[in-house]
Amino acid sequence: MSPPRGRGPDAPRIAFYAPLKPPDHPVPSGERTMARLLLRALAEAGFAPFLASGLRSRDPEGSRHAALREAARAEAARLVAAWRDAPPRLWFTYHVYYKAPDWIGPEVARALGIPYVVAEGSRAPKRAAGPHAVGHAGAEAALDAADLVLVMNRRDRPALEAARPPHQRLAALPPFLDPSDWPLPARPAGGAGLRLLTVAMMREGDKLASYRLLAEALARCGDLAWSLDVAGEGPAAAEVGRLLAPFGARVRRHGALAPAALARLYGAADLLVWPAVREAYGMVLLEAQAHGCPVVAGGDGGVPDVVRDGITGIVTAPGEAAALADAVRALAADPARRAAMGAAALAFARGERGLAAAAARLRAALAALPGCPA
Repeated sequence: MSPPRGRGPDAPRIAFYAPLKPPDHPVPSGERTMARLLLRALAEAGFAPFLASGLRSRDPEGSRHAALREAARAEAARLVAAWRDAPPRLWFTYHVYYKAPDWIGPEVARALGIPYVVAEGSRAPKRAAGPHAVGHAGAEAALDAADLVLVMNRRDRPALEAARPPHQRLAALPPFLDPSDWPLPARPAGGAGLRLLTVAMMREGDKLASYRLLAEALARCGDLAWSLDVAGEGPAAAEVGRLLAPFGARVRRHGALAPAALARLYGAADLLVWPAVREAYGMVLLEAQAHGCPVVAGGDGGVPDVVRDGITGIVTAPGEAAALADAVRALAADPARRAAMGAAALAFARGERGLAAAAARLRAALAALPGCPA
């Protein structure tokens, strides 16, 4: 992914922070991808974003929240002292929730008198007690302090609306990609059988649960002529291999791939299939569509925000392997419908969900904040 395209020395400076996973983290993930895309979109919108801090507040188990909070407070004090005479125009935090609260941004914004913005914040009242109580309190305080919350996942909106303080504004910022990251390879001529594709990390929890549902759905399609390419690696790779072993040579595993190799798979696939258990939204779903590959995915979380059901793919009932299999069957039997969905998917991902559209949404949302140019 290329660096942000700046707008010159006079562009308003924005302090950017990603407490869950910074954009320069060495391990690829959808979280890192979106952090980098937000930096690029902010630059495209006419700002000069810079990484304010690399301190991660991520605490999966809830045992380190108090220590991380103290480290964050020290970091906030350092930044306030460093920027007192020349503060940035605003503070922008990507992804705030109980496992990764933002203890830095609100303190810095308050001390410097600048707006505080959160993109993809979620509230989880059930975490107010238990091992994540400290992290929950930190996330809630950060969201309470935000002047603007950019909603990237429809699942988050009801709780955000219910707890929205009077000073706060909510605005939609749907997930997006940069088409320049994905030059279109030539789509190969159709061959025999349906070429399916799955792109996902292999780890315990929701990803492995998705692979289990995928295997169950494929078993229900055993009478169809299909093959499956799988791109992904991770600590649960052996278990994923066991789940897919019954399909023999129908399944080709590629491991982790560089973008160019992944683009070739996207471009050659007839359908991307993914159960998407508790998926935030799934960047790979957008990436596949940007290559003209329609999607069949479970409708958990924000998946309906990135797949136009019945237009760019089929969104099925969450957690139902039978529904996933039925959707694959329906599209296997209708090549013309697949082709129409592929064309619609390409236009959707590269247009409405492209970088330029995201930059325009950001520019409009931030322009309403004090001191931000229209």
